[in-house]
Amino acid sequence: MNIETIKTRLAGGELDARAVAERALGAAEELNETLGAFLQIDRAGALARAGELDADRGASPARALNSVPVAVKDNICVRGLQASSGSAILRDYYPPYNATVIERLRAAGTIILGKTNCDEFAMGSSNENSAYGPVRNPWDTKRVPGGSSGGSAAAVAARIVPIALGSDTGGSVRQPASLCGIVGVKPTYGRVSRYGLAAFGSSLDQIGVFATNTTDAALALSVIAGRDPRDATTADVAVPDYVSQLTGEMQGARIGVPRELFGEGLDADVRASVLAAIETYRALGAEVVDVELPHAKYAIAVYYIIATAEASSNLARYDGVRYGCRAEESRTLREMYRRTREEGFGVEVKRRIMLGTYVLSSGYYDAYYLKAQKVRALLKQDFARAFERCDAIITPTTPTTAFLLGEKTDDPLAMYLNDVYTVTANLAGIPGISVPCGLSQTNLPIGMQLLGAHWSESTLFRFAHAYERAQPFDARPSVMAKGEA
Repeated sequence: MNIETIKTRLAGGELDARAVAERALGAAEELNETLGAFLQIDRAGALARAGELDADRGASPARALNSVPVAVKDNICVRGLQASSGSAILRDYYPPYNATVIERLRAAGTIILGKTNCDEFAMGSSNENSAYGPVRNPWDTKRVPGGSSGGSAAAVAARIVPIALGSDTGGSVRQPASLCGIVGVKPTYGRVSRYGLAAFGSSLDQIGVFATNTTDAALALSVIAGRDPRDATTADVAVPDYVSQLTGEMQGARIGVPRELFGEGLDADVRASVLAAIETYRALGAEVVDVELPHAKYAIAVYYIIATAEASSNLARYDGVRYGCRAEESRTLREMYRRTREEGFGVEVKRRIMLGTYVLSSGYYDAYYLKAQKVRALLKQDFARAFERCDAIITPTTPTTAFLLGEKTDDPLAMYLNDVYTVTANLAGIPGISVPCGLSQTNLPIGMQLLGAHWSESTLFRFAHAYERAQPFDARPSVMAKGEA
């Protein structure tokens, strides 16, 4: 059920909060062995929360997300639930506080269903790097759902929950949204508080939203967005009523197309679907203009220098002293540090820590990290110039559809290239949204990406919603809860 359906049935007396929670819990429990989407399903907590909402029906209808079940990526803190970030080093960590986004979701009347599986510390493009096993794509369980927020994407795609939270450092909301056939939103850097989010790359991380449709995504983002005094990087910029601006109006809108991003390496089905989406916008009255992003070709290299550098600093806190697991029977402090990290971190996390430490090391800082930051500044300038000519830029979200589990695990460079279209938004700090725009010949979903200027989420939602109305994506994955297909 989407949010509108839940609200309608609650208002009509067909359902109460407990019935909504039971339905979602049943679906999560039924499908989890197949999909591996959840690391923890909080049945007792969800039903207790539903009871609170049912007992407080007088106030509940005024809440924007009354009785809506939500899944939360395991690197976002929910008081009393695990927050392992998909890592063995945090397997026993249960935070004593809520992330700001969780406080805002609870104030809006949501029911937290549980914590979803993710690549360890959000480092991955396939959700195969979790210490607790991979997540499987509901469209084809032999394939990846995308990463690192694959658990949240799979939970929404399989219709277990109508919305879910993920984190997006280089595309980790938009990329799995594309591979799972749902909507995924990465807001402007500073639009949503990172308080309570386990840090990966602090200048890149943003909490984002998954939903089955643009309206639900817009409503969810309007709830969690806004200034937070506990996060100095959040901006004091007013949060619009995103839903009220879903007019579907495209007359006079300008869509920018960077033709250089439609070339080599792009799957033929993906190219055809996104080009067809561009023609849909033209038919809706939008003007299609060519734009240039000359430094986008360096984005992957720049991203993996900056992201790994920040990761090496952020993950230094996991030393076995303050929280998380600790290697036992170590004879010295240094040995305890070494063994804790050796046992607690997975291969991909170790790889990125080593890369980050290398690019920050004496003699290499100027050659790699400083140069990457300079190119990042040039990329921001590219976007600023492009948005002088258009209101939004359209690109593919991913170069291919969902690939097979294990297909790219032995080739890190091939895996990193999955983010070629998404990392640019994180480097520039701009918002992006992925919207389903078709199916491949093998019946796998394809997503298109819309990018906008800073604080232009309203524009992206309006454009996405207009496309959604013109070209509804009604296909459903093969793996869904009983009675939902």
